[in-house]
Amino acid sequence: MEPLHQGDILKIENIKHPVLVASKDFFNTSGEIIGCPIIRNSKPGPLHIWMSTEATKGYIHCEKLALLDLSVRGYKKEGRLPIPEIINVSDAIQGIFEYI
Repeated sequence: MEPLHQGDILKIENIKHPVLVASKDFFNTSGEIIGCPIIRNSKPGPLHIWMSTEATKGYIHCEKLALLDLSVRGYKKEGRLPIPEIINVSDAIQGIFEYI
């Protein structure tokens, strides 16, 4: 299995929407990732972050984190999010768990 990096955009077998790899590289070495779906026909919001690459456009749904075991699913890399956009997504996810 090829290494997966935070910010990779994947098309995963039996999952309707593309998925952004939100977890850090060291976590992804287990064959599992924590990902967020990228949904094209959605509405903006504090946890819905717009992204656009050559292959994928849509809102990253930061509140819909999911643990996905890619050792049992087929997947294909479709692109990569730039670092500043990865930081925005990471900040939104972290905001869900902050105290007060």
